[in-house]
Amino acid sequence: MKVATIVGARPQFVKAAPFSAALAAAGHEELLIHTGQHYDAGMSDVFFKELPIKAPSVNLEVGSGAAGWQVAEVLRRTEEVLVATKPDWVVVYGDTNSTLAGALVAAKLHVPVAHVEAGLRSFNRRMPEEINRVVADHLASLHFCPTDTALRNLADEGITRGVHRVGDVMYDSVRYHVAGATRNSGALKSMGLSRGSYYLATVHRAENTDAPDRLGGILAALGSARFPVILPIHPRTRKVIAQSAAKVPANVRMVEPLTYLDMLALMEGARMVLTDSGGVQKEAYWLGKPCVTLREE
Repeated sequence: MKVATIVGARPQFVKAAPFSAALAAAGHEELLIHTGQHYDAGMSDVFFKELPIKAPSVNLEVGSGAAGWQVAEVLRRTEEVLVATKPDWVVVYGDTNSTLAGALVAAKLHVPVAHVEAGLRSFNRRMPEEINRVVADHLASLHFCPTDTALRNLADEGITRGVHRVGDVMYDSVRYHVAGATRNSGALKSMGLSRGSYYLATVHRAENTDAPDRLGGILAALGSARFPVILPIHPRTRKVIAQSAAKVPANVRMVEPLTYLDMLALMEGARMVLTDSGGVQKEAYWLGKPCVTLREE
């Protein structure tokens, strides 16, 4: 069986690693399509080097842009690949624009879709991710749900066929990698940190980065922390800070995007995590770290 998996953003590379390993172990052929939604080397290339995930079969090199343009470009370029390769299934992950575009183009070509991380809901249609995940679920033939709540969410929307609770592939990845990351990562040492002596923060969501006043308020709040705050900086966030001349408090250390293993090591050693990332929230919970969610809900 030939399976085309579509990834485009940092969290999807993490999710794809255990799933791709399972496909290979079962003897299935995988065509890994990288949309290029995240194209910065620190947000993309490094994951293919350090995780057990093969290099992309195809890189569409879409890049960043307005949501409508990005979805359209992923649709157009993915369609060309799927028509040429004729996969038996298309697998999409999570809730990014690549997820939406991949599910749409596969459904239009009558290729069955499997959605990993199906059934998650915020019930806030102002979030672009909510639109992406709802549409992907209603186009999918197979729904791989992480929790019972996700199953109930789908049932409430009339989706009861092809629904399976399989657990969370991000949890699989954390369990597999955390010991080695803690043992082998030199991130804490290179930053002069000791366990429990710092907070770890991430800010990337559009509702925060597209509102300079809100981003400034978040930075000011981080500045009131009793400990140093390590802030791996998303390219979008760095751009907004530069354009708005937002003040970065002295105790906030902006660093380049971290590899997955370095991020795990820093999270495992942190006193607290502050984030607007759904994935980081879950990882903090699994690692037993207090987590403050930098969102309205």
